[in-house]
Amino acid sequence: MNKISNDGLKSRNASAGNGSRLGGGYPLSSRVLTRIFGFLDIFWLVLAGYLSFYFVIGGSLIAHDNYLIAIILAVFIFFLLGRYAGIYSFSTIISPLTNLPNLAIVCLTTFMLLLAIAFSLKVSGEFSRIWMYSFGFATFFVILAHRLIAFVIINYLASRGICTRKVVVLGGGKQTERLLRQLENEKPTINKVVGIFDDRIGRVGPTVGGHSLLGNIDALIKFVRNNHVDDIIVALPWNADERQIEIVSRLRELPAHVHLVSDLVGFRFPYQPSPNHFGGVPMIEVVDSPLSGFKIVIKALEDRILGSLALLVFSPVFLLVALAIRLESKGPVLFKQKRYGYNNQIFEIYKFRSMYHDGEKRAVTVQASKDDPRITRVGKFIRRTSLDELPQLFNVVLGTMSLVGPRPHAIDHNEEYSELIEGYFARHKVKPGITGWAQVKGYRGETDTLEKMEARVTYDTYYVENWSLFFDLQILAMTVFVGFINKNAY
Repeated sequence: MNKISNDGLKSRNASAGNGSRLGGGYPLSSRVLTRIFGFLDIFWLVLAGYLSFYFVIGGSLIAHDNYLIAIILAVFIFFLLGRYAGIYSFSTIISPLTNLPNLAIVCLTTFMLLLAIAFSLKVSGEFSRIWMYSFGFATFFVILAHRLIAFVIINYLASRGICTRKVVVLGGGKQTERLLRQLENEKPTINKVVGIFDDRIGRVGPTVGGHSLLGNIDALIKFVRNNHVDDIIVALPWNADERQIEIVSRLRELPAHVHLVSDLVGFRFPYQPSPNHFGGVPMIEVVDSPLSGFKIVIKALEDRILGSLALLVFSPVFLLVALAIRLESKGPVLFKQKRYGYNNQIFEIYKFRSMYHDGEKRAVTVQASKDDPRITRVGKFIRRTSLDELPQLFNVVLGTMSLVGPRPHAIDHNEEYSELIEGYFARHKVKPGITGWAQVKGYRGETDTLEKMEARVTYDTYYVENWSLFFDLQILAMTVFVGFINKNAY
């Protein structure tokens, strides 16, 4: 297969390793924030019940199990009613005073139901009415207080760019101008627009709503790959449906949430805003970022904990393989190669050297094939058993790779196959892995045909779009049985 290259592709990837966070900060996720507030409400409600008991009744709460059961029941009722009443929506959290009536109704209903249950079970006489009233008022005021304090903290962090989401907009028409006005008026200012793009260069711009027009969709893709971007908003007329489909298809490869903002008519009718970080702006999400919110934390903990344990367990194997490589042939024990990783950022991958070392750097990467004369005897063994991949545990601990993910390809192979396979770069929406869904399904080793690479990309894309901790653990378990020794690994 001939190597295919063009200036457009190289310009997209030239500075992929120089990405930044556009001033730093941590993106505020509506999904994470609502779950945190749900947990905190339960904590404060339990604390209110305990403190009311301590000051009114005294003694051990454990010894008075009827009060403990009443507190647990109140937590259950409050949480269910709160979900139904919408007090855990993002708009409610960032507007605590506006939504004060809802919180009051939830608290009142919770304790009215609690009293009704006590009367129906004929156990109301076992409870202190002073405790019950104290519990109800304490719950309302402590939850209100913590939400007000949280609002002040969020507003402070957002105003300083610490807790903001980096947003780019595709479209330079009236929709975008209206969108920018609404985002600028939101309090706290969670969404920071860092770029406006439009394919109609010359017909719109050079500025839109006070923001400079930075280029077309190709410039947008390059911008997102070179910088951290949380959300991409497509603000184009919905009657251009074919264009919308084409745009979303291209943006699907980027590690960001993609939203379609409502057409101008959507701003003229009443609507119920979705509980997300864009508040009252009517839009729908068409592409979800595979790893966001709590998923990022779970994936990072999985890599750091399991990666460190694996390094410890395999340390004797590291020493034996390094010694065998050193005794058989001259050259370094480790082989290092630049590859594209998360969001097309270049990183250096580590492997045990499995070929004879001649000191030459080749412009074109040649995949190993069966009976390849470049491979040493030790190299043949460690490649067949995947022991040559062990040093990538250092990549995992350092954060450039993950235990599970799409295998990283050589840079020139990336450029070649990205031109031949549609949606190829979608596999870069997560960190590359030591093992992956494609590998345990048999697509490992040499990809000497386009069909093999297409199948590998299909499995990689499926993994990216369906990630879960259980899926990772399943792949790791399958790797133990089918991934270490493989006839396709030369």
